[in-house]
Amino acid sequence: MPPAARHPASYACWDVLQHPDPAIGDCRSLPYLKRRAYLMELLADVGPPIQPVPATDDREVAGAWYDGLREQGIEGIVAKRGGASYPAGRSRGWVKVRHADTVDALVVGFTGPRRRPHQLVLAVGDEGGPARFSTRLKPVLAVQVGEALGGATAVGERQAGGEPYTRVETDLVVEVLAGSGRHGTLTVTRMR
Repeated sequence: MPPAARHPASYACWDVLQHPDPAIGDCRSLPYLKRRAYLMELLADVGPPIQPVPATDDREVAGAWYDGLREQGIEGIVAKRGGASYPAGRSRGWVKVRHADTVDALVVGFTGPRRRPHQLVLAVGDEGGPARFSTRLKPVLAVQVGEALGGATAVGERQAGGEPYTRVETDLVVEVLAGSGRHGTLTVTRMR
């Protein structure tokens, strides 16, 4: 049996940035709804396993998808403005609404300056597992955490996963989105 038969795949199409018709060409400056219409035209006769992602402008339908597709491993939904272009190299203004579970984590260290740390090094759960780095802190949260770390005792430089960090003794606990993306990252949402 060929590998493709043993491991079937689907290709989900999100958008059209370059139309194959030279008269249309680069579609990035067009509103999303126009790009979506082009996508639907291009895939009208193709069918699975190549298919467009579902889209709706009905909030109730989007909510039902968000709730119902979690069991299938779909990590969430993306909200886009219908009139938005696709600006290359800049924030596109999309909102990703992901399924995520929050857990508490003990801060055991940080990278960057103490008053405004870049990342936290965390011990997640009661298991005493390996220290793990968070994603980069948002600026406002970095200042808040920096203030909370002001009185923490530094116990030297350490490494986790080959990366250096400043180890601290503190009882500071933060809430994190555990494994909220494809890469199993720890995103700090707030201090406890």
